[in-house]
Amino acid sequence: MVKSRRVQVVLILVVLSFLLIHFLPCSNNAHMEIKPSPVHILILSSWRSGSSFTGQIFSQHPSVFYLMEPAWHVWVTMYQNSAKVLHMAVRDLVRSVFLCDMSVFDAYMSSQKKKSDLFQWEKSRALCSPPACDSFSRSDIITAGNCKTICGKYPFSKVEEACKTYSHVAIKEVRFFDLKVLYPLLTDPSLNLKIIHLVRDPRAVFRSRENTMAELKHDSNIVVGSQKTKGEMGPYNTMQVICKSHVEIYKAGSQAAPSFLKDRYLLVRYEDIVRDPLAWAAQMYRFAELHFTPELQKWVHNITHGKGDGAQAFDIGSRDALRVSQAWRKTLPFQKIEKVQNVCKDAMDLLGYRLVQSEEEQKNMSLDLLFAQSSS
Repeated sequence: MVKSRRVQVVLILVVLSFLLIHFLPCSNNAHMEIKPSPVHILILSSWRSGSSFTGQIFSQHPSVFYLMEPAWHVWVTMYQNSAKVLHMAVRDLVRSVFLCDMSVFDAYMSSQKKKSDLFQWEKSRALCSPPACDSFSRSDIITAGNCKTICGKYPFSKVEEACKTYSHVAIKEVRFFDLKVLYPLLTDPSLNLKIIHLVRDPRAVFRSRENTMAELKHDSNIVVGSQKTKGEMGPYNTMQVICKSHVEIYKAGSQAAPSFLKDRYLLVRYEDIVRDPLAWAAQMYRFAELHFTPELQKWVHNITHGKGDGAQAFDIGSRDALRVSQAWRKTLPFQKIEKVQNVCKDAMDLLGYRLVQSEEEQKNMSLDLLFAQSSS
């Protein structure tokens, strides 16, 4: 009887030992491996709309891995196609980047590629700090000029390695003209996608595009076709397509939005950002589930309250952002304003931009009156 009890005790101890050895460590490992799913942010805009600056608001955040217009590589490689045809390739590339799978660039770049071969790589603070570059701290505010000088020598593999260490992945893209193209990403269980739709007064966009016409020629040809970019109406043809796309994106994102878009689409006007940068940066951060640190608050204030005029295309430096955003009112002839308003009237009405009716009104209209029909 005693022997039988001893056997039972031994068996119980053996079973308990087995459970302790094989199950508790697994449970602990599982607990250690659990981490929040990454948040994916797409800044959806068009050229010369303040998207590079808005992208920097996210790029400079220490929790964000940011890339500026990675689909540039698609358009450069497949330039014979229209924007509509290229939508699928652009979407596939964006999805891969969100998942930190940088092998997608193999189709568009040399097999000997380096990190510095990535379009505008130096605009990404994440590619200028560890593990992508050891010269700066991840908490530093890093300028593109300093990064480009110091951090270009690292291998392309560092892009993917860095991406996997961040809680947020943000992409700024100007090569989507239809929100419905993104529906598969919004319903993809592997993604937690939020879309910031950035718009700007078409008259300001037109004026800025005039100053960067050579740099934008390749993209304009893909948007409307090379024949429609020629002649006096060429710039207006491009603006018409851009404005129409903003209308369709806004309607799909807010007026007839499917259930999976709830709380995942945010319309932002560039003019509102530069009028109150701290408030709007805070709102975008809340939307993206990011903390607005004191260091970032100081940077946002300084970058928007400088004395520069933002003359250099794609350069993000300190400037008087509010004054620069309204430069078109003094430099754009009224005849051109009328033409832009004609091709972009629907977008202006929907997004809250008031039409200027005469040259006299253009000179005398206050900033507040320009946005009396606010959409916010």
